[in-house]
Amino acid sequence: MSDTLSTNAAPAAAAPSPQRRGLAIARLRDLALVPAIIAVAIVGFVVNPVFLQPDNIVNVLQSMSEISIVVLAETVVLIAGKMDLSLESTFGLAPGLVAWLVVDPAVTHGLGLHVLPPAWAVPAVLLTGALIGAFNGLLIVRFGLNGFVVTLGMLIVLRGLLTGISGGKTFFALPASMTYLGSAKWLGMPAAVWLSLALFGAGIVVLGFTRPGRALYAIGGNADAARAAGIRTDRVLWLTLVVAGVLAALAGLLISGRLASVPAAQGSGAIFQVFAAAVIGGVSLNGGKGTVFGAFTGVLLLFMIINVLTLAGVPAQWTNFLNGAVILVALVLSRVTGGKAQT
Repeated sequence: MSDTLSTNAAPAAAAPSPQRRGLAIARLRDLALVPAIIAVAIVGFVVNPVFLQPDNIVNVLQSMSEISIVVLAETVVLIAGKMDLSLESTFGLAPGLVAWLVVDPAVTHGLGLHVLPPAWAVPAVLLTGALIGAFNGLLIVRFGLNGFVVTLGMLIVLRGLLTGISGGKTFFALPASMTYLGSAKWLGMPAAVWLSLALFGAGIVVLGFTRPGRALYAIGGNADAARAAGIRTDRVLWLTLVVAGVLAALAGLLISGRLASVPAAQGSGAIFQVFAAAVIGGVSLNGGKGTVFGAFTGVLLLFMIINVLTLAGVPAQWTNFLNGAVILVALVLSRVTGGKAQT
């Protein structure tokens, strides 16, 4: 009898559970872009040996740091089964609105109100992002409006608001509180790079190992089933949109600090790079699939390619063509490998 029990138990112990198989597959997908990143690095070195120099590597990391945070924000929203196009306008409006309230018109030739103390600038930027995300949540979650249409409308509204308050000009003479994070260096590396890496690390932990992270995947996979399982889908979606707005506002603050200014067109067209990075990183537009690490490798690969093209002397005007081509190729590969139609 004992021999029979041991014989029956052995296959059961040896066979991996579906959860473990799914985790192993997810980890393999996370590493899918690593060979491509290595290949681009080799090509970049062949094109110009400067590519692998420490200064150029830091330049790539810094140039992607702000957009990568917006990619993180969009990734979280996409995994939850929604889409936020307004993040690119939040990226510009949040620091632009606060700059309008902070800068002294006597210094900027009449541009600005000078009604907000500089010490409140950073909290005000983040609060602006949170309010935009909360308003998106009100329209999408509470009123049940289509997320794509709502955030497209918000993109246009926020872009118009920034153009209106700035008169189409650039805010400058920003206080040190608004420029510190974007210009400071910590341990020899730009602070924006450290913040980006820390946020992606936090995102990996939250989405991969916590209950709220699992709830996001459940909602993105099947919102009705998640609701039936006791997940407060409305609350989670609303909070997700708020967090995404805060992240986009922080990213805008970082690039404003690095440039020491907020142009009226800040963030215009950035959503194309954001979607390109997320999609090639394996984040599904259908929701419920993708990882934060995959999104990070996507944005890293995208900016490495852009840097190689720059070192090769390719005009910057081809960047949008690249972003669009990358999205299309990634969608086709996702369809071929996943076997599921994109809707």
